Amino acid sequence: MTITQRLAKVKHIALDMDGTIYRGGTLFDFTKPFLATLESLNIGHTFLTNNSSKSVKDYRSHLMKMGIDSGTDQIYTSTHATIAHLRSVLPDVRTLFALGTRSMQDELAAAGFEIVQTLPTESSSEPDALIVGFDTALTYPRLCAAAYWVSKGKPYVASHPDPVCPTDLPTVLVDCGAICDCIASATGRRPDAVVGKPDPFMLHELMTRHQLGPQELVMAGDRLTTDIAMARAAGTIGVLVLTGVSTADEARAAAQLPDLVVADLGELGAKLRAARSS
Repeated sequence: MTITQRLAKVKHIALDMDGTIYRGGTLFDFTKPFLATLESLNIGHTFLTNNSSKSVKDYRSHLMKMGIDSGTDQIYTSTHATIAHLRSVLPDVRTLFALGTRSMQDELAAAGFEIVQTLPTESSSEPDALIVGFDTALTYPRLCAAAYWVSKGKPYVASHPDPVCPTDLPTVLVDCGAICDCIASATGRRPDAVVGKPDPFMLHELMTRHQLGPQELVMAGDRLTTDIAMARAAGTIGVLVLTGVSTADEARAAAQLPDLVVADLGELGAKLRAARSS
């Protein structure tokens, strides 16, 4: 089956965010026309991100500032995947020690988990499990507490594996993966599960939510090692856009080739429209 024939069957697009629909705080010119194309073709979409430091409310506000009004059900983060993982794999877990922002902790609490805020002492309550995310307010005592619970054998889940978060600022944003590396260096133990991209769990959740088969879902993103690797692992259509990290030369040399490489989402929109009319 040709890529045009496959695109004709697509019902939903999972869209990476930074590097795909915008860069930093700047929306790409083609993003709004692309979303309008999806609406005209009756193709749904979900904004999907590994970044667990922001809540759905935070992302809706960020998108609104760029002129995109998204529904709460159109944003799916690695925090949501973490919650789904806990419910399916660790259903008895009720209390969590979470290395994460207040936004992440609030979403975990809204999902019904009790967040343990106190540091380990003889009188403190023990969490059922440890969660590590992209904690932009990380403190040394809380990092040490997380390592302590890891050393005690508590179930340990990381929201995503990214060592750094992309930025156009003159800094290095130490992300979840690097925090887990620090804990591993201190304890010798890695997370029991890492649920964000490139693990296919997030796409499996989207397929379940929208009752989709793998070939009815496109994963569009700018990174071969996360977006395209996840699409391959989930059996969905992987589309690499060249507006972010990975290049055309890297795509040609990749061990797992994308199903389609486009300059940007505008080109993908044109191909979807052509596929529908062919």
